[in-house]
Amino acid sequence: MNFLNQFKERNQLIKEWIYEAAETIKKSFDAELEIQQKSNRNDLVTNMDKAIEKHFIEKIHHFFPGERILGEEGFGDAVHSLDGVVWIIDPIDGTLNFIKQQDDFAIMIAVYENGEGQLGYIYDVMQDKLYAAQVGEGASCNGKQLSPIKDTSLKEGLVAISSALMSEETGLARTVGRASSGVRLIGSAGIETVHVASGRLVAYLAASLAPWDIAAGKVIAEEVGLVYTKLNGDKIDLLQKNPSLVATPTAHQEIVDLLNSNGKSYM
Repeated sequence: MNFLNQFKERNQLIKEWIYEAAETIKKSFDAELEIQQKSNRNDLVTNMDKAIEKHFIEKIHHFFPGERILGEEGFGDAVHSLDGVVWIIDPIDGTLNFIKQQDDFAIMIAVYENGEGQLGYIYDVMQDKLYAAQVGEGASCNGKQLSPIKDTSLKEGLVAISSALMSEETGLARTVGRASSGVRLIGSAGIETVHVASGRLVAYLAASLAPWDIAAGKVIAEEVGLVYTKLNGDKIDLLQKNPSLVATPTAHQEIVDLLNSNGKSYM
């Protein structure tokens, strides 16, 4: 497959699917959601998460038969390798926000080829902001090119830290927070990642992100010059959950150094 030749077709279709999905989600606001608990009371799934994932899977199977799909709600394929073309989908990133606030949630789609990110899309539904990136071509928001990030240090910028990491007794989150200009918490990995990509934050740290939490944001982040790794600086593994860090190069190194001095191992 030649992604360069197929980019326009894929890009147009994916954007159409995302906007269709967003309208479906917005229309659901007045309906009663079916809500189920997954791993804990804050890890929820709704009938809308499932419906949107099925919507994307049907479209992908129709237009790109034979390409595999890794989706959060399990309606895709059993993906045990990233060989070939793999779509990685999060139908509603920030489901708890979607349920409680009807705000601060995103639709995320990424396309990887042989383990390398080719396309990434994060749509902040309520802000109507579609962040998109193609490898080697930079990233954009609603079609306007994002500037390469300024390599801001930790002390010069705000950081986002996941609630799970904030609650750890090691004090890593507190140490990083104190070394920065301040801490913000949104509750959507996708939105927090694009806030780093757009320069609103200098870093985002999370205790455990699944592949669908990472994939699209990683493409976008790297296209504007950010570093996206595990918390200890190791390479992200998109076949498992990862303690994750996306940051400017300088802030990334500073945070990894703080982690190492803290003595906590994040693999």
